[in-house]
Amino acid sequence: MIRILGLDPGLADTGWGVIEIRDGSCRHVDHGTVSTSPSVPTGERLEKIQREILAVIRSFNPTQAGIESLYFAKNITSAIPVAQARGVLLLTLSQEGISSWEFSPPEIKLAISGAGRASKQQVQELVRILIGLSEIPKPDHAADALAAAICCYHRRAAEVRFARGADV
Repeated sequence: MIRILGLDPGLADTGWGVIEIRDGSCRHVDHGTVSTSPSVPTGERLEKIQREILAVIRSFNPTQAGIESLYFAKNITSAIPVAQARGVLLLTLSQEGISSWEFSPPEIKLAISGAGRASKQQVQELVRILIGLSEIPKPDHAADALAAAICCYHRRAAEVRFARGADV
């Protein structure tokens, strides 16, 4: 059994999702978000994100993590707070000894749907199906985090198969 943590970083809302891999299939474990208020100083917001993600890590004991990378073409102002949250998440994963891989939104969409330009609704519906939920996971940031976890599983499994010569 393998547990994978998915993370969708953001200063206002950081989504997280945990999946379990057993007998080659994905199963939903839990998901949620860490929300912070813009009225609180940035350092305190980042500390809250770290504290709550650390609690998730210690509750579910993932051995791997997939995290959405920055993918901003236009708005640098909104990219900076996301980058700050990502830094805290990457540091926390490293300190806890969890191997992590970063995936762009198109890479995640491709891994989930087979199309790098799939709509958010298509990806969310496929996440629901792939991990056996009766409803699309909410909120959106948690659904995105679950997609990152599934992407991590598929990409890592493909790398292992390739290394063993199965895809050669």
